[in-house]
Amino acid sequence: MQFKIKLASVVAVVATMTTAVAGTSATRAAAQDLVPGLVAAAPTAITPAVTISVPVVQPTTHDDDAASASDDSDQPATLDQAVDAQPQDADLSKNMKCLAGAIYFEAKGETLAGQLAVGRVIVARSKSGRFPDSYCGVVYQRSQFSFIRGKGMPAINTDSQSWHNAVAIAQIADSGSWKSRSEGALYFHAASVSPHWRMTKLAQVDDHVFYR
Repeated sequence: MQFKIKLASVVAVVATMTTAVAGTSATRAAAQDLVPGLVAAAPTAITPAVTISVPVVQPTTHDDDAASASDDSDQPATLDQAVDAQPQDADLSKNMKCLAGAIYFEAKGETLAGQLAVGRVIVARSKSGRFPDSYCGVVYQRSQFSFIRGKGMPAINTDSQSWHNAVAIAQIADSGSWKSRSEGALYFHAASVSPHWRMTKLAQVDDHVFYR
């Protein structure tokens, strides 16, 4: 009788364990049903790094600054110094004599800046295509300069400081090594008159008013 009870107990335990195992399996199966499947993600395209080259911009310099920076010791600081630096014993060509003579008679009583302004007009006219293409052609063009007498200029005192200045200014105007406040002008008149020209006024330098 006692043996039967023990046997029955063993059978009950085995049955209980079997049920537990079955229950665990079922639970696992149910848990698996609840876990969402892992979806393989599409590979992410990696954009290669782009290297941007930034050009190095050099600081802009004005012409006057560039000239000074190239060799400060050789660049005159003032127009007076530029005049002093010009050779006075130069053998002037016919054209340069015409340019210097026009500066002498038109503006010898003015400052060096006023003389240069007149000289630069003659240079600009010769390059404009609207006037004769030589300095003598510009100066001797009919009814342009009041100091022209017939087909010549009055006599010049070539030993005077005024003539030496005119020659130096002519050389500077010809080379373009020093710009005038009236740069680009093709016309001028005495400040004492008012012709009411319909042109663009650029500047007044000393006793002349300049236009283009």
